[in-house]
Order: sequence, then structure tokens, then C-alpha cells
Amino acid sequence: MNTRPTYGIDAPRVGAMIVLVVAAMAVAAVLLPHSSNPALRSVGGIIRSLLPTGTLILILIFLYVTVEKFRHRDRMLNMLSWKGSERVLDVGTGKGLLAIGAAKRLIDGKSVGIDIWNKKDLSGNSQEAVLRNARLEGVIDCMEIREADARSLPFEDGTFDYVLSNLCIHNIKDEKERSQACREIARVLKPGGTALISDYRYTQEYAASFQGEGLVVTRRYSLLVAPLILFIVKAVKK
Repeated sequence: MNTRPTYGIDAPRVGAMIVLVVAAMAVAAVLLPHSSNPALRSVGGIIRSLLPTGTLILILIFLYVTVEKFRHRDRMLNMLSWKGSERVLDVGTGKGLLAIGAAKRLIDGKSVGIDIWNKKDLSGNSQEAVLRNARLEGVIDCMEIREADARSLPFEDGTFDYVLSNLCIHNIKDEKERSQACREIARVLKPGGTALISDYRYTQEYAASFQGEGLVVTRRYSLLVAPLILFIVKAVKK
């Protein structure tokens, strides 16, 4: 039985497809250059030249899953000032990476994680996985996990000191609904509260939505070895 917390592989279907493609490329790079057909030998040479790129992509995925996602989490959490009594919301918590990281900085506060737990977004994605990780990390007593949609948060106005989200809102396909998710985040923030939304796309759109709600917004890069660049939108409610 695994007694260590696990935080999953992001976009597991994409990762599995890349593994299969690189494996097929490796086989073709070995076999095709020995073909009696000149065209196949030429194709084999092209595939062999592309194989290092595919291998590098696999290495970058491995680095993100094992190292960089944790560095990025800590970078986000270090952007906030912690007293230990905060109420924190993690939107799209997945297996609890941000929510549990926040919980470790609390004394008598509460870290709340919400998600709809789509397994296409993260391997082993489930509410039970979050609770298991929280128990293993020793923070189960200061956490609350709820199934909820980012577009309709089940909380009163001004409930949270901090709202966090990483690689979640881009999964909402409709632009108006992504804006609705941002408005909901702004709504549940306390006056003076801060939202940190991290993603690889649509972050200018998120920033505009928060500005439309009257929040003070900045946007910055988060440089990683893999996947190279994420963006963090910081929105402070007046």
C-alpha cells in the first residue's frame, strides 16, 4: 500500500498519446533505415532526427509532474502573506496540491477545495484522492472538500481571504462562462482579499474579467523548466 501522497499526471490522455508516439518513433527509427525500400529508409532517417525532440518532451512532462508543479505551487503560495487564520479556497483542486499546500500554512484557518473531478484533467482525479492526500499530509482537520462548479460557487459573498486556482479555468470552453468563473471568484473574496489564478492560456482574459469587477490586477510569468511558462494573475479586491 502506497503511504505517500500522489498528485497525479496532468492531462493524462495527452501524456499517454505522447508516450505511444515516441515509442512508435523509436521502433521506426530502428527498423526503417534497414528497409530495402529507399523511401522507407528516407522516412526512417527523418523519424530518427525527430526522436530527440519527442524524448525531450517526455523528459519535460516527467519534470513537471515530479518537481516543477511543486515549485510552482510554492511560488504561488509565497506570493501571499500568511497569518495562519485565513480562509482559503482552491478552485479546481484536483488531488489537492494547492489546497493542501495552503493548509500547511494555517493554524486555525480553513482550506477549502472544490472540483468536479474530471479524470481527463488529472490522473486518479477524485474527491477520495484529495482526502487521502490530506490525511497523509496531516492536514485533514483544517480542510473541507466539496463538489462544486467554478461558475457557481456555493459560498456567501466575501467568504475567503484567498482564492487559488491552477490550470483549471481554461477547461471551461466558453469565454462567457470563463468570465463567469472569474466573477464568482471575485464575489466570494473578502474586501482586501487576493485571488491567484495560474494558467497557460486565457490569462489576459481572466485579468480583464477581474478588472471589470473592480479588482486591482497584475499578471506575471512563472518560469519553469517544464512546461516553460505559466502565467499568474493576481487580483486584489478593494
